[in-house]
Amino acid sequence: MCGRYDLNETGSRIRVKFGVQQLPIIEPSADVRPTEMRPIVRLTRHGDGRECVLARWGLVPHWAKDIKFGANCINARSETAATAAAFKDAFQRKRCLIPATAFYEWSGEKGRKTKWRITVRDEALFAFAGLWEWWRDPGKPSEPGVETYTILTTEPNDLLSDIHDRMPVIVFETDYDKWLNEGSPELLRPIPSEAIEIAKA
Repeated sequence: MCGRYDLNETGSRIRVKFGVQQLPIIEPSADVRPTEMRPIVRLTRHGDGRECVLARWGLVPHWAKDIKFGANCINARSETAATAAAFKDAFQRKRCLIPATAFYEWSGEKGRKTKWRITVRDEALFAFAGLWEWWRDPGKPSEPGVETYTILTTEPNDLLSDIHDRMPVIVFETDYDKWLNEGSPELLRPIPSEAIEIAKA
């Protein structure tokens, strides 16, 4: 599970890294939490480029009756996302990249847990593989809809396996187009141990 992450980058570095022309107003945060509005990068409607928009963390499928549904969908298991009811439509048509500078995991006994900060070596800014959806409250059809997202997870690499049994899928910059355009299953793997660094938060 990935329940907290860090995004301390704004402005030009996100624009350059992800190849987008325009950016929404992005507030840096060292502790991004579910239900917050955070940037995602996706293909434009016509598929001729990328765009960056703000979306709410916790995917809510279009058929959900309540936005609270998203609390159960902050992560999606990459092994089953293509067939799970909440994610299968987004997996086919609504893939995204989620900018991040670190993510957090905890280990140890309840009440005495150690918080770990995990970064990508030589990548101050990187991307999780994600899915997004658009949802409108069926009880308020005249109100605007909201875009939501989830982070795909996979089995941990050897370095993280002692801390947690899952880790977010991290997409290298050379694979951004492959994920957004094709959703290639071979990208849904743990990042190599030598590519990450772990430190106490």
